[in-house]
Amino acid sequence: MSIVNPQPLWQPDPQRSAQAQVTRFQAWAAERHGAPAEGGYPALHRWSVDELDTFWKAVTEWFDVRFSTPYARVLGDRSMPGAEWFPGATLNYAEHALRAAATRPDEPALLHVDETHDPRPVTWTELRRQVGSLAAELRALGVRPGDRVSGYLPNIPQAVVALLATAAVGGVWTSCAPDFGARSVLDRFQQVEPVVLFTVDGYRYGGKEHDRRETVAELRRELPTLRAVVHIPVLGTEAPEGALEWSALTAADVEPVFEQVPFEHPLWVLYSSGTTGLPKAIVQSQGGILVEHLKQLGLHCDLGPEDRFFWYTSTGWMMWNFLVSGLLTGTTVVLYDGSPGYPDTGAQWRVAERTGATLYGTSAAYVMACRKAGVHPSRDFDLSRVRCVATTGSPLPPDGFRWLHDEVGDDLWIASVSGGTDVCSCFAGAVPTLPVHIGELQAPGLGTDLQSWDPDGRPVVDEVGELVVTNPMPSMPVRFWNDPDGSRYHDSYFDTYPGVWRHGDWITVTSRGSVVIHGRSDSTLNRQGVRMGSADIYEAVERLPEIKESLVIGVEQPDGGYWMPLFVHLAPGAVLDDTLLDRIKRTIREQLSPRHVPDEVIEVPGIPHTLTGKRIEVPVKRLLQGTALEKAVNPGSIDNLELLHFYEDLARKRA
Repeated sequence: MSIVNPQPLWQPDPQRSAQAQVTRFQAWAAERHGAPAEGGYPALHRWSVDELDTFWKAVTEWFDVRFSTPYARVLGDRSMPGAEWFPGATLNYAEHALRAAATRPDEPALLHVDETHDPRPVTWTELRRQVGSLAAELRALGVRPGDRVSGYLPNIPQAVVALLATAAVGGVWTSCAPDFGARSVLDRFQQVEPVVLFTVDGYRYGGKEHDRRETVAELRRELPTLRAVVHIPVLGTEAPEGALEWSALTAADVEPVFEQVPFEHPLWVLYSSGTTGLPKAIVQSQGGILVEHLKQLGLHCDLGPEDRFFWYTSTGWMMWNFLVSGLLTGTTVVLYDGSPGYPDTGAQWRVAERTGATLYGTSAAYVMACRKAGVHPSRDFDLSRVRCVATTGSPLPPDGFRWLHDEVGDDLWIASVSGGTDVCSCFAGAVPTLPVHIGELQAPGLGTDLQSWDPDGRPVVDEVGELVVTNPMPSMPVRFWNDPDGSRYHDSYFDTYPGVWRHGDWITVTSRGSVVIHGRSDSTLNRQGVRMGSADIYEAVERLPEIKESLVIGVEQPDGGYWMPLFVHLAPGAVLDDTLLDRIKRTIREQLSPRHVPDEVIEVPGIPHTLTGKRIEVPVKRLLQGTALEKAVNPGSIDNLELLHFYEDLARKRA
């Protein structure tokens, strides 16, 4: 594996490496905490996992984390699940997120962009004032530490204010995007029983207005624990009866009061895609997210006060929470509310240009869509301020790396990153001082002992194995909501290798220390003992212009056989004739492996996804194995339920 791309696609120049925050941190930690002064990032990473307590102590000092009461030790208990971080410490996440207001009061904390692509700033002073006003109003409404506050909101400044005000009072934030239907939202919010709901009357997407007032009315009816509903008139309508006006709650000029809470106090609840059963309600802590995101955004993404941080996301995806944490590093955060491809495929590049984004994050799918559509970002937009393009959501194919290098800039730092909602962070990805190799993530993250294990729990190098993390990370869930004995949490990550986090991805750790992600291990294709990630198939097949999108499933048969169909959603005008069939099979045979040529290629009306845009492989596999639809999938978590009936009918016919 490590021999495949011996020459890096990109190498940081010496000046860039010297100025990177991770370089300065290493020199400082060598002086103060015994970190290795030589050996660059690999030596620093080794030290960070070998001396875990010292590393995280150093992170809190480097970023000046304000503990209002001191901690007894860094790690009270190292066991997973149940690691105890910074016992005795108290702090507040929102207090850290608003610190830049003291030194840069009139500079923009937020740049809000809609489909007009004209940025509107919210200064640090104004953000702090609104958070102070809203936090006081939440307290007046009786919101106390531990109470849940929910948002049914697009990616707008009000969502950031509501999150920070909730954290300031010690409440627990949770949000869904307004394109989620009522059932999806209720599957999430009913689990946590919110006392306040922030809502909009609708949102704008793809040049159209989408009225959500009926959905909001249904949420109000079905959430009996609500004490207050707050109306944000994005479409300009009157507040419904009994709702409070956003403008009235954020009008006062009061200093925010930051509730000092224990390090492990819940900050927010995120939800897994929940493709089967109810979504997992994942609870992460104020302190854990604070220190993990300072490390990730400050050291790995190299963000600071001079930067502008844009990631295309919605409030229903963990990347939104990650984006908001850009405020922790004093960075200006860009909030884009609208379609990723409106009025044309190049829309996100236009937003990056107009906001002066220095780090622009998107999905691998968007990069490949731009490549397919013939978009030329550097020709058509001024992207001179963009230092880094980061991608997540699915592995960035080799062609995506080449396209970004050729079409955005040959001195572009391309950071393909991989993590999960479960930790609201990255296991591997961006390192500003390391080279970028095509198809590879640069390295595991600091403090993260990421390994690839075989089925017997032995680490393997240059071979495909299970993604495991052998030491605790501060942002790992403190618990799942409504999981009193912790069994669901345990079974989600720790049932395969006791005491070791198994994430459910196939990865290769290369002998040069980089990482390759192959897709979900629970839907990985295993032909005659040769394993391959579905992402490898998609990357090869979707290069063909006739293929809009594809889905490959490996189905173990009752007779011990193995059926591997490839489902293809064709581009307009394309026909699945013998010629195209032959090209698909030849592409897989020649570029990947003869063993992984599909048994059948089947045209479908569309590929189903979760609401956060991931192809749903495991539920389709279960349908094809004969599981009933209502047991195979949580209907509220799917973008288009109608598409699943095709797979259900196919299973019936095959049976």
